[in-house]
Amino acid sequence: MSQVLDIESCDLNIKSNSSSHHTELYGEERLIVRRGQPFVITLHLKPGSKDFRLSDTSFSLIVETGPLPRKESDTKVTLNLGDSTVDDEWSMSAIKDPSGNTVSVSINSSPNSPIGVHSLTLDQQGQRTSLGQFTLLFNAWCSRDAVYMRSQTKKQEYVLAQQGQIYRGTHKRIKGLPWNFGQFEAGILDICLKILDENPKFVSDADKDVSARRNPIYVTRVLSAMINSNDDRGVLVGNWGEITNGVHPGTWIGSGDILKQWAESGPVRYGQCWVFAAVACTVSRALGIPCRVVTNFGSAHDSDANLLIENLYDENGERISEGDSIWNFHVWVDSWMTRPDLDSKYDGWQTSDPTPQETSGGVFCCGPAPVKAIKEGQLTNKYDAPFIFAEVNADVVDLVRLSNGEIVKFSGSTKSVGRFISTKAVGSDDRKDITYHYKYPEGSKEERQVYEKAQHHNKLQQRGEEPGLHLKIKLSDNMIVGSDFEVHAVITNNHMEARTCTVLFFAKAGGYNGKLGESCGFTSDKVEVPSGEVRRLPLKLEYDIYGSVITSDRLIQLTAITIDKQTIDYNKTEKTIVLDEPEIDIKLVGEATVKQPMMAELTLLNPLPEPLQDCSFTVEGVGLTHGKPITEKIGAVGRKEAAKARVEFSPTSVGPSVLLVNFDSDKLKNIKSFINVVVKE
Repeated sequence: MSQVLDIESCDLNIKSNSSSHHTELYGEERLIVRRGQPFVITLHLKPGSKDFRLSDTSFSLIVETGPLPRKESDTKVTLNLGDSTVDDEWSMSAIKDPSGNTVSVSINSSPNSPIGVHSLTLDQQGQRTSLGQFTLLFNAWCSRDAVYMRSQTKKQEYVLAQQGQIYRGTHKRIKGLPWNFGQFEAGILDICLKILDENPKFVSDADKDVSARRNPIYVTRVLSAMINSNDDRGVLVGNWGEITNGVHPGTWIGSGDILKQWAESGPVRYGQCWVFAAVACTVSRALGIPCRVVTNFGSAHDSDANLLIENLYDENGERISEGDSIWNFHVWVDSWMTRPDLDSKYDGWQTSDPTPQETSGGVFCCGPAPVKAIKEGQLTNKYDAPFIFAEVNADVVDLVRLSNGEIVKFSGSTKSVGRFISTKAVGSDDRKDITYHYKYPEGSKEERQVYEKAQHHNKLQQRGEEPGLHLKIKLSDNMIVGSDFEVHAVITNNHMEARTCTVLFFAKAGGYNGKLGESCGFTSDKVEVPSGEVRRLPLKLEYDIYGSVITSDRLIQLTAITIDKQTIDYNKTEKTIVLDEPEIDIKLVGEATVKQPMMAELTLLNPLPEPLQDCSFTVEGVGLTHGKPITEKIGAVGRKEAAKARVEFSPTSVGPSVLLVNFDSDKLKNIKSFINVVVKE
């Protein structure tokens, strides 16, 4: 007759299992393991239990996940001792301690299991004992897992790193924004799992949804929809206009605050593309999917899916078309996984985009699409490859509608979209250019062939007229916010005879998404340019005018147009400038020692010719500020005076970290900096 284990307690061996599964950073509150890799639990028997032999003992373990565990859905598994096993299935083995008081049970999960919280139950001839719960994650360390990554340094960067850089600005002036992903902060993993449980697919069919969580393609697509709140109670509300009743997207310096606010009270106001992408990266890494944040400069938004950005103007240079646009930059995420639904050559980085731009399958989400398919113009590969291809490789055409209704092309570009595609380098704060992952070199034979193939029936008819006038914009050297400076439209005449044209030179406040705000400068003149000569038209930009209309992005878009109605010769050039911001000086006072208070002295010089109101510094750092930002309000700061603050904090964990600093005020917002901190015992 089979013997029964008389169990007093079960030890989930959290510390040792966490160490072997690279999950120590989640803390020791509960067991968190990665799939496809064994973990060991210890069954302690009651004192006085009679001697037994494992060979005479029959017991099973039942592993269940989701609200409706079923064997058919792989959400319920029964493990028996001695069952024959294969690599992609669950298995169990047991060893009795020589003392006879404990039994060690090794459980090996399937590398294809659904991720999430699982319960563990001991079954002895129908007598069931709950042994506890564990959370199962994707496993980049397991060669049979769909997210397996060979390189140790890449796993450190794309799964375990809690700080990073997100790139913004323009392709001429790229600036890194430090960000706290904080995927191992207390409570964040639970919130990430809650996001999956709040998604409409779970609400409509929980069994099917939980079963599908074995697949990182499915999970990534769900996250793409759930990080924005457009079709559901997702994490972030997007806002590219005036902010009156929420947090400005530029104020955030980490994902933790956003996720905690969502868990407590629903959609968080507000996000823009880099915030959506950063939160998606945090959630992906927390669930075990390797993930990187990617910035595309000159990012096309192709609203009519013709792979062409068409700008239509009237004869006076005013834009009259809506829909298509080019963002100064746009940020999304790449996640690493195999694509068994496609050819294996498309394994690797997959682009997905949680910023709500266009719908996919009726929902505001985008991807995942293989980066290799984007590069080769294979636009039939799911998901949303045509939209992402256009973001990095659309051609641009400028058209003018004449008074007689005729539409004439006056300029265009095959090279202005998809430039300096950037992500943080592995193991350093340097920027890595990954444009070559997404496209062949601009203008190369391969790039043009890919574009022509992608165009299908809508091929471009290139027209090769050589314009008589060349137009460019020259900037000033010192364009710090608060100063007055001049920019110039430069007209060069390459014709054999003199040309007379009207020059229009506009300056408008802009957002990084390509939307234009109010005018902050305009000049026009009739200019005669002799053959082979150059003429300049200056435009003075004064803080008294631009200061009240620019956004916190500090962008001004300059547009110069030459119009020669006699020869129907139109030329246009644009340039977006990012006003320089003041630096935050950070000085650490005291030794960085765990649980010992230290001080950050912060200084910023107000560059504006007017006082700043409602000034504050905010600091945050993983393992430095107890998982939440610390804000020091300092009130008003006079013109050209220094804003100063001293912020005290006590590090909570040993090792390298990053202290992020944000300065905010009524007229000067979202000035950021950071300093590396190494905390000692």
